[in-house]
Amino acid sequence: MVGLERGTVKLEPYRDEWKERYGEEIDQLDDIAGDQFVDFEHIGSTAIDGMPAKPIIDVLAVVDDLDDADTLIPVLEEQGYEYRPGDVDGRLFFAKGPRTNRTVYLSISEHGSDFYDEKVAFREYLREHPEAAERYASLKKRLAEKHPKNREKYTAAKSEFIKNVLDRAMNE
Repeated sequence: MVGLERGTVKLEPYRDEWKERYGEEIDQLDDIAGDQFVDFEHIGSTAIDGMPAKPIIDVLAVVDDLDDADTLIPVLEEQGYEYRPGDVDGRLFFAKGPRTNRTVYLSISEHGSDFYDEKVAFREYLREHPEAAERYASLKKRLAEKHPKNREKYTAAKSEFIKNVLDRAMNE
């Protein structure tokens, strides 16, 4: 299963299907605007084998110049991606699927940006350090039970753990 109502938190056990869905999404993005994307990364918890996750596929699409990527906004919106301007430097963000069933989060960024480096470093650290991945999984489960209807609190409560992992990951 892939999809979750906006603002809610419900974790699913890891599923191999998430890799397949990621691949399908990349194929669609290539069809939509492949010439503008130079690379893709599967990020977030659905990219980490064995990690429980919100069943939403996180895709990081890489462009040469983020300043030129604004031209992708109307193209992606025509294909069902909702542009969600935000306060995260170094990325454009989109959600796919109706608010009652978000299926994909798409971030567009540049290689070497802080956003790109942190997302990839966090994923790789958890892939390479099973003990840290298990601690993260336990934390996520506790927080999902505590904040099932409040994604903002769930996310905020994970921030210290994420910061600590990023500090280690970026210094290895």
